[in-house]
Amino acid sequence: MSNENATATTGLTNEDRTERLTAAARDQSFANLKPRDSATLILVDRTEPVPKILLGRRHERHRFLPGKFVFPGGRVERTDRLMPVSAPLHARDTDRLMRQVKRPSAAKAAGFALAAIRETYEETGLMLGAQTSGAIAAPDGAWQAFAKQRVLPDLSRIHFIARAITPPRRPRRFDSRFFAAEISGVAHRAEGFFGPEAELVELVWMPITEARSLDIPAITAVALEELQERILSGMSHDHPVPFYRMLHKRFVRTVF
Repeated sequence: MSNENATATTGLTNEDRTERLTAAARDQSFANLKPRDSATLILVDRTEPVPKILLGRRHERHRFLPGKFVFPGGRVERTDRLMPVSAPLHARDTDRLMRQVKRPSAAKAAGFALAAIRETYEETGLMLGAQTSGAIAAPDGAWQAFAKQRVLPDLSRIHFIARAITPPRRPRRFDSRFFAAEISGVAHRAEGFFGPEAELVELVWMPITEARSLDIPAITAVALEELQERILSGMSHDHPVPFYRMLHKRFVRTVF
């Protein structure tokens, strides 16, 4: 699939996507910040003809993207890479995650995917992984809940979908890795993780073709389109992974 030409699956060109991202309304009056590494996970339910994806609505009190529907996710923590796993990332994804980063390593690449799994649990109560009978030497924090439930994250179920950096002069800036995984990979579900006082006030399962009817950020819409093309390609790890960032006041798209 060409990086410049129209896609055969969604009918959109890559130029459409970069132009929409550039034109998206945003307040860039804030002091400039260094982007922080973050990761997000798109859970996909393909049990029906039209796949559904999980989105959560952010609390109105948030300074960044208040009230918007987003994928579960957040900042990468140093301890994420210390969590043992039941199966590693696909080698192709590991290679791509190590590109254009400082001090690249396979452990750092795994840490991005692990952060997406941890954040998804913290915001939704859903644990992606595999049950194990043995004890788990988990780092402190949310990973202790995985150890208690004897769930090891299964990185082989993860697909690296896209990477994007928040434009300059926003209230928060992230260097975000977007991952996707099938809902069948959830090994445990806990209650009470979203609601009126939580980071996500509600969760919705939405057909991927209808998700843009929600109030979603421009990059979320673009990530959904990239996911649609990945699904239509058979979720192949050979499918290109785009990297979106703003250069000279315009978004550009390169691929890994």
